[in-house]
Amino acid sequence: MEHIKTPFYDQVDRDCPLNEYPRPQFERDNWINLNGRWGFCVTGLHADPPEETAYDREILVPFAPECALSGIAEHFDDNHLLWYSRKFTLPTLKKGERVLLHFGAVDWDCRVYVNADQIGSHLGGYNRFSFDITSHISAGENELTVRVFDPTDKGWQQRGKQATVSHGFWYTATSGIWQTVWLEIVPENRIDSLRLTPDIDLGVIRVEAAVVGKGKLTAKVFDDGREIAQSVIEDGKAEIPVPDFKCWSPEDPKLYDLELTLTSGRRKLDHVKSYFGMRKFSLERAKDGFMRLFLNNAPYFQTGLLDQGYWPDGGMTAPTDEAMIYDIQTMRELGFNMLRKHIKTEPDRWYYHCDRLGMLVWQDMISGGKALNPVHAGVIPNIQGVFIPVKAFSLKDDKYKTFNRDEAIWRDIFRKELDEMIDQLYNFVSICCWVPFNEGWGQFDALQIGRHVKQKDPTRFVDHASGWYDQGGGDFRSIHRYIMPVQVPKKELDRAFVLSEFGGYSRIVEGHVWNKTRSFGYMMFRTREKLTSAYRRLFEKQIIPNVSKGLAATVYTQVSDVEFEVNGILTYDRTQIKLDADTVKTLNRRLRESSTD
Repeated sequence: MEHIKTPFYDQVDRDCPLNEYPRPQFERDNWINLNGRWGFCVTGLHADPPEETAYDREILVPFAPECALSGIAEHFDDNHLLWYSRKFTLPTLKKGERVLLHFGAVDWDCRVYVNADQIGSHLGGYNRFSFDITSHISAGENELTVRVFDPTDKGWQQRGKQATVSHGFWYTATSGIWQTVWLEIVPENRIDSLRLTPDIDLGVIRVEAAVVGKGKLTAKVFDDGREIAQSVIEDGKAEIPVPDFKCWSPEDPKLYDLELTLTSGRRKLDHVKSYFGMRKFSLERAKDGFMRLFLNNAPYFQTGLLDQGYWPDGGMTAPTDEAMIYDIQTMRELGFNMLRKHIKTEPDRWYYHCDRLGMLVWQDMISGGKALNPVHAGVIPNIQGVFIPVKAFSLKDDKYKTFNRDEAIWRDIFRKELDEMIDQLYNFVSICCWVPFNEGWGQFDALQIGRHVKQKDPTRFVDHASGWYDQGGGDFRSIHRYIMPVQVPKKELDRAFVLSEFGGYSRIVEGHVWNKTRSFGYMMFRTREKLTSAYRRLFEKQIIPNVSKGLAATVYTQVSDVEFEVNGILTYDRTQIKLDADTVKTLNRRLRESSTD
């Protein structure tokens, strides 16, 4: 195993990594970042909270213990509990102030203690959660303890591509805390939630806000610091006209600032900063007769990449804010306008950077349940033992046992976590599509779930079953093709045809791979020139000609190499672009031009 790291590894602040404000769309001034050095220990499954002296190791939060940046670099199996501990001191609270403890994400079964009191628990490895800890803190120093159990692939939970033993396209596990932990001091009467929906046809931003307590809630809209609109939010809702607005797009990612203020008489109770973009996603029949993805009432071809969001030094956690920006900005400079965030969610700041830089996002739900039996998947193993799809045949996904979703509680928790994900990410401007299921893994009732997602959020596309087991729903006929020729269906009356995974062309770059002897890809090329030539042929022979036949969007595999996969545009350490950048730019430009209505 080669130990590689990104250039961002040495830029990590070991006292408080990822110290940027973690929630850009709901920002308050009074907060404390708890990232940094925590005490760490491991016990058996039935242990009580350890004594202070038991924390015999140090871990750098928010990096998971499996990754190098944590300082642990070790996986602990499902016979163990992970324990975290740190001290914190708060400023003197004003009358009526409350203290909220926030976790960006903890994988998977989490219990939280403050000064030895268990103040709450959370199940789920990818969604954020918080607790009001006011009644459990004291003046001076306080102790925060976090207990985590994570069975990884020994359990049924949503876990994405994590594996106890990484291999092929299954990656190193992420256990415990893997996103920012922080404290927020808030007033007793406060703004509690915010939901933003732009409407470019009416020229308004719809604001829905919930308040704890009483007060007058006012919203103001700013354009580059200049106030352009304001409104009182009555009964939790308002439609605010945005005068002379500019639409958001990847080419011109125009954002407007929004400030909410809660007052009682002349006294300001709470103040929150946010932002929004004026944009519209719709599925329409274009002049060429095909269903197309529209952006702001015009057909818009989406040329994207599969984005796993893994790092050789940080696992599922980017080493720095700049690292997240680098991936997004580099792909944008190469001419891509969309990233499909694959079976993973990111911290809010990643989506914020997509919003402000101009990058569309397809957001996958996290896959879970036991792995699908290959007999039902239409796949064969290649020489590395990696299963490669050879046929996508019809299979009804109400056969819960076939899809290893036979326990009703597993399906119920999936639905709950899907709804939480959509609610938490709803306001991000760049997200244009929800993808509940991928290649049959943990799939069930996709037709009904796709309808539910569309009802919950009618403003975005839904790809109800990406890859193999299409149930006839959603906005897309969504297929995956590696190596096999791409053929656009002759009849697709009411959905757009999208190639939601393809390519995967691979190259090993000496000194920049996770493990040279076990690296794999769908088609391997020895040199930069040969990879570039093959990439050009793929686009010129199979992709660009199919646009005129109805192809509406593409997702190439992938942004970067990941562990044993060497099919990235970038090396895993993010130091090299593996094929000619100008060729990629030219082909993306030709792809967009070929889709002009």
